[in-house]
Amino acid sequence: MDMDIRFTCFLLFDECHKVTKDVDYRNDITLPLDDFFDFEEKALVSATPIEVTDPRFEQQGFQILEIQPTFEYTRNIQVSHTNNILETTKNILSLIKSTNGSNNQYNCFFINSTDIIYSLIKQMDIQDDSVVFCADQSVDKLKRLKFKNACSKWDRNKIKMYNFFTFRFYNALDIELDEQPNIIIISDVYFAEQTMVDPYCDVIQIVGRFRNGVSNIVHISNTNKDLPQRSMEEIKLYIHSSEEVYKILTSYYNTATTKEARDAYRSARDSVPYNKYLDKRQNKNWFAIDNYINEEILKGYYHDRESLVNAYKNTGAFNVESTGFSYPLGDTERLKRENRCISLKEKRKVIVSQLELLDNTELDMQFKRDLIESDEFIVKAYDCLGKGEIERLNYSQSKIQEAMILKQYQTRSKGGETVALIKNSFRIGRKYKLDYIKKEIKRIYELMEVPPHKAITSKTIEEFFHTENAWIGKDKARLIIRERV
Repeated sequence: MDMDIRFTCFLLFDECHKVTKDVDYRNDITLPLDDFFDFEEKALVSATPIEVTDPRFEQQGFQILEIQPTFEYTRNIQVSHTNNILETTKNILSLIKSTNGSNNQYNCFFINSTDIIYSLIKQMDIQDDSVVFCADQSVDKLKRLKFKNACSKWDRNKIKMYNFFTFRFYNALDIELDEQPNIIIISDVYFAEQTMVDPYCDVIQIVGRFRNGVSNIVHISNTNKDLPQRSMEEIKLYIHSSEEVYKILTSYYNTATTKEARDAYRSARDSVPYNKYLDKRQNKNWFAIDNYINEEILKGYYHDRESLVNAYKNTGAFNVESTGFSYPLGDTERLKRENRCISLKEKRKVIVSQLELLDNTELDMQFKRDLIESDEFIVKAYDCLGKGEIERLNYSQSKIQEAMILKQYQTRSKGGETVALIKNSFRIGRKYKLDYIKKEIKRIYELMEVPPHKAITSKTIEEFFHTENAWIGKDKARLIIRERV
């Protein structure tokens, strides 16, 4: 068009908070800013701006213009702190239903984790009444899990009773409904830190999606005292120290006298945390630094209930009602027993300690069913023997199994206890020395006070199993093939 747009056009950068919010996983989002600063007339705008530190703003004389509404704009929000996301979600939905006197109102959930979304849908058994709006790759993931009601684009015609939205739908979207839905935001800091939402930014944006207003706004969240609470000074000192380390390694790299030394210093420099604050040209990316500061401050809100509630109050955008829901078993307990890094013995210790917390209420029985699903054997052992006996047996499965059989024998609840004990001691596919076979069978008969019908030898095992001759080293043995009785 034979014109220089830098001097003939006004460049307006809308939803500018997204540059800071998303730069940690969308590095290229800052690229347009280089063009932005070349324009003569320009501005950035957002309903929820985030403070920026890029020195180019000050160098070019930018001003901050704040527009304050002349009408009442604060919204009521219920911040529900809990140790069990699932049960609290059920409770909140039930309370909303009883308050409104109807179950026909739309519920819109905002959860930035399709794993949590799918888990909630499945555990609440609302598959047919739910739809998930998420990114394309998440749509494919849900379809692989046999959940078909997933869309990558907002579609008014696909709305259902329970509507779930991930992060991509928190901003720049007009959701126009005739109804005023319930907004339920869920943050599970133990399962997925990316579900933490910023009261100053994310929550305001979420509520703003609904152009016809909303009925109830609820934020259900757990908190974790292991999340750091750092002051702005501490965060900036960390960034400064990281930069100094990077500069020192760069200096060593630039002055190295051999290729091997340069390679070593370059590898060391490229591994330090400061690299994430650099753009592709190795220049300081101020928006990446702002992102880190913002994320660290956000983590501090989820350290405890009071910090999260105070963050909402300090926004000036919400009238906050704080509620708490506490259960015998919560999200931290679930995380402990689902930890794949611990041994089976440690997992069973965790389950036994959690069983000790339960009573006989209907809700506690539901928790117990969850524990049974996690490890049915140890729950049965607990019901039969109790914590003390399990600990005395040092969580040995064979010893616990034997103790359970003896207990059942003593209470005359079952027959065939001697056979059951022998099957507990000898396993199919394993080899046993002849002297061990004789000794173990004799021990079991004496334990059960059952007189053998003939002298016990290693061949007595043939009464219970089909076996074959075998060797363990230089010792004769028997290989257990299959059960005979």
